[in-house]
Amino acid sequence: MARYSPSIQQLIVQLSELPGIGKKSAQRMAFHILAMEDEKARALTESIDNARKLVKRCSVCQNLTDSDPCYVCSDGMRDKTTVMVVETPQDVSTFERMHEYKGLYHVLHGVFDPLKHKSIGDTTITQLVSRLSSHSEIKEVIVATNQTAEGNATALYLARLIAPSGIKVTRLASGLPMGSDIEYADDLTLASALRGRVDLTEN
Repeated sequence: MARYSPSIQQLIVQLSELPGIGKKSAQRMAFHILAMEDEKARALTESIDNARKLVKRCSVCQNLTDSDPCYVCSDGMRDKTTVMVVETPQDVSTFERMHEYKGLYHVLHGVFDPLKHKSIGDTTITQLVSRLSSHSEIKEVIVATNQTAEGNATALYLARLIAPSGIKVTRLASGLPMGSDIEYADDLTLASALRGRVDLTEN
């Protein structure tokens, strides 16, 4: 096993805690950072520091943003009658990339997952319900959680929670394979799933 100085080892440990980064990748990243020119290294650390300081949750949709409300919520051309509920800020970026959806969003920042000790209270469902009750113009909620057991359980919970209000609750069509993450779906599959969404409020 290779041995490094304490500072290098600590850098590797921190990098290996990033999603999808194993020990080998963390080592390569650490030595790449150490080999960077001072100016580029400073730019990297400043970008991380600025993002940590400036990025916050939009008070309307809970997406991550520098300004509040975010660019989607402040866009007067968006369809205010439709809100798409997604798991993560990355999912918002994914749907915006395909230029198919013109409504608003709500970011849950997670789903119901008992195995990971994540309850409904760990999401922003409370903020969603409050938003729906105070905006009568909203007529449809599109639940775009991932096609996983946890995503489906959260979708059904939302449908039961929202249905009494009279707001239509739909789910992306099953063109998305089970166990898949929206973030990695291609644009054609996403567009098809969006157009073919199903009504969760129907008996």
